[in-house]
Amino acid sequence: MAFTRATGKHRGPSRLSRKSAGVASVAAIATTGVIGTLASPAFAAEAEVSAPVEDTGLTQAVAADSLAERIDAQAEAQQQEAALVAAQEKAEAEAKRKAELRVEAARDAAERAAREAERKRLMTYTLPVAGSYVSTDYHAGGAQWSSGSHTGVDFHAASGTEVVAVGMGTVVEAGWGGAYGNNVVLRMHDGTYTQYGHLSSISVSVGQQVTPGQQVGLAGSTGNSSGPHLHFEARTGEDYGSDIDPVSYLRSHGVRV
Repeated sequence: MAFTRATGKHRGPSRLSRKSAGVASVAAIATTGVIGTLASPAFAAEAEVSAPVEDTGLTQAVAADSLAERIDAQAEAQQQEAALVAAQEKAEAEAKRKAELRVEAARDAAERAAREAERKRLMTYTLPVAGSYVSTDYHAGGAQWSSGSHTGVDFHAASGTEVVAVGMGTVVEAGWGGAYGNNVVLRMHDGTYTQYGHLSSISVSVGQQVTPGQQVGLAGSTGNSSGPHLHFEARTGEDYGSDIDPVSYLRSHGVRV
């Protein structure tokens, strides 16, 4: 007896058809992304490790940028260091210059002080015989003076006592002066004249510049003299007869007599 294959809508699909349908279902699932949720973590990790990295040039660009940043940072550091060194050198140079200026200022001040001290010394006056006193006054009367009165003052002084210029001046006479014996006449810096008579010896010569306190001779008793002493005169002119009070003259120049 022969059997006829059943046909119709209730016939089950063939094996081949079921396989094709499964493949299609998987494809559909893969298309919708569901397959990604079903994959195991191990499979995903393995896929990530084994997947080749596409060379897009990004790695080289990042490396170049990093190198450029390091170079810029190094250059900036070098510039800062150079600026610091320059600032230090400038500060040291300024400090050195200030020190030099202080030294120069101190030296200039010392020189000015020395010049001022020398100027004051040259402008000062002193006694013609240190520590002496007037033994015969100005205008004292007596026959021993040809003019009838004393035209100067006598300072007590032993023979050989140092006689000095009372101030700065120039020697206009140095030698024998008749009644004055050995004498020296100075033209003072202020235009007045001073005379030193009866000297035992003379220490200066005509034309010589003398300073206050400089020795002009030694006291004695030459000429018209009654004994060792210094005859001192102050004059308005070089010649005899222009005498003024020697004590007042010395006092007017700050000398205590």
